[in-house]
Amino acid sequence: MKTLSELKIKIFADGAVIADMVEMYRNPLIKGFTTNPTLMRKAGINDYEAFAREAVAAIPDRPLSFEVFSDDLQEMKRQAQLISGWGGNVYVKIPVTNTKGISTTGIARELSQAGVKLNITAMMTFEQVYEMSSALTGGAPCFLSVFAGRIADTGRDPLPIMTSCVELLRLRPGQELIWASPRELLNVFQADEIGCHIITVTVDILRKLNQTGKDLNQFSLETVRMFHDDARQAGFEL
Repeated sequence: MKTLSELKIKIFADGAVIADMVEMYRNPLIKGFTTNPTLMRKAGINDYEAFAREAVAAIPDRPLSFEVFSDDLQEMKRQAQLISGWGGNVYVKIPVTNTKGISTTGIARELSQAGVKLNITAMMTFEQVYEMSSALTGGAPCFLSVFAGRIADTGRDPLPIMTSCVELLRLRPGQELIWASPRELLNVFQADEIGCHIITVTVDILRKLNQTGKDLNQFSLETVRMFHDDARQAGFEL
């Protein structure tokens, strides 16, 4: 298998805890950062702009993605323009539709043509990627984020969809595909193998990076010892 240094894919850290983000920023393997309102809510953030500006100040030279939260398309556009002004490394996350299923392609095209760097999020089909990619062609640099992990959660193999998206974007300079919501470290190597540009990885998975290529016999022995120690510490008797 490849070593971490041999991977071509860019690893972005996904989270909303400033301390974790700063820790990952010190790691040269981490090439960018993403977050979303759900992660921010779990982290207890109640001042969106203050959090974002603190993140930009701490991480001024790698891509940072912050998401709009309005359901109204014109208000999404206003929020996107505001967020874009927080830093030259900021990408604005726009969901592929609003909660009513209305496509955001139109406002995404307007924003992209105006120079706003976008991260189109929550996509799960090739058709969504094709439509959005076509709309953003010729605009500002952008990320197209496909939730491969959630596709897998439905029992479908995300690899065929992701591979088709990689092939599509070979013809679209300035557009990069994100493998979003990975479920395990293996997904990093799968995404790299098909030529995906970026994968977003949570801190829990990132902390498994040191297990890459680990000897499986040693891992087996460590697991046996873990079960034995836990049974002893629990005081089990038969």
